[in-house]
Amino acid sequence: MRLLDRYVIRNFVQVYFYCIAGFTSIWLIFDVSDNISSFIDNHIPLLLVARYYATQIPQVFIILLPVALLLSLLFALGRMSRSNEIVSMLTAGVSLPRVLLPLIGIGLLTVAASMALNYSLAPHAELARKSFIAEAQSRPGRNIQGQVFRNRSDLRTWFIQSFRLGDDLFNNVQVLQQDAQDNIVMSYSAARAYYRPETKTWDLENVRLAYYDAAGNMTKEEFRPALTIEHWSETPFRLSSANVQAEALSVPELREYLHFNADFPPTLLAPFRTHFQYRLALPWTCLVVVCIAAPLGIGYSRRGVLSSVAAAVILVFSNNFLVHLFLALGEGARVPGWIAAWTPNILFAAIGLYLLYLRASNREAPSFNPFAARRIVAR
Repeated sequence: MRLLDRYVIRNFVQVYFYCIAGFTSIWLIFDVSDNISSFIDNHIPLLLVARYYATQIPQVFIILLPVALLLSLLFALGRMSRSNEIVSMLTAGVSLPRVLLPLIGIGLLTVAASMALNYSLAPHAELARKSFIAEAQSRPGRNIQGQVFRNRSDLRTWFIQSFRLGDDLFNNVQVLQQDAQDNIVMSYSAARAYYRPETKTWDLENVRLAYYDAAGNMTKEEFRPALTIEHWSETPFRLSSANVQAEALSVPELREYLHFNADFPPTLLAPFRTHFQYRLALPWTCLVVVCIAAPLGIGYSRRGVLSSVAAAVILVFSNNFLVHLFLALGEGARVPGWIAAWTPNILFAAIGLYLLYLRASNREAPSFNPFAARRIVAR
């Protein structure tokens, strides 16, 4: 690594870590202030509180990393510009893209970190929060009553009286095995059904087996105290999939949902397709922030610095607004999921690359100062 790269990284990383630590501390202070009375009233142990905040940190980081990246870039590059360090580097024959190369590398590292957090930990933060509240108040998890699940690929229909969301135990289960013409071939009725994830088998207790002919008449009936089923493809996640929300699912869970429920109507699958693409596209917002903030954070003179900084902030938050707008369009099946997830990033990345091109060719970006035009007219 060249001395120049180390110098640029050192100027940026110090501010970056300060921003991350500052934003995290502010969130922690406000959240503890809101919840401390509940912690004390419910006599929640300190270890459980620490575990709760550990589950919330990934979701918070997903939000604050692009903001911290934006402010750090504007501050570090602005300070180097004011001390004429950027001009000295360019005068020495170093191109502007080469000066910004280590910052682009840090942006890619931030993308990788955000992608790792967004893969599974961040989507489960809200579910972890609800589980924490239920555990703190000594309440059982969410109970589902009267669940019906139709496995169209394997021609099975499940009727479940009750189960607890996230559990592997189901009470009063009836499973109807059907043929291609939807005629019932066999019926399984069990007091309890337990799924064993290590062997991917179902253990049924107090089972009643009923066999039917093509006319729907029962031809045989059996009673068994226990029965193990090895070939069923259903899992507890699939059986409870009608009660889950797309934004609370991780990337593997979204992929599994879309794979096993591919025969659902497109309007029902639209939120899950959109959020699957959104989970992949969201981390790249960090690189978009670098593309926008880097050229606008550099100023060859002190004039117009404030307007450039304001423009960078406005562009980044406009990108955030468009992300949520397109996300809503995708969830409502107004646009395909991949378009809803990737369009804002592609659009603002193009704007950032254009601004970088103007700055690298020593041309000023379009003025964002509304008072600049008035001064020119006055002259």
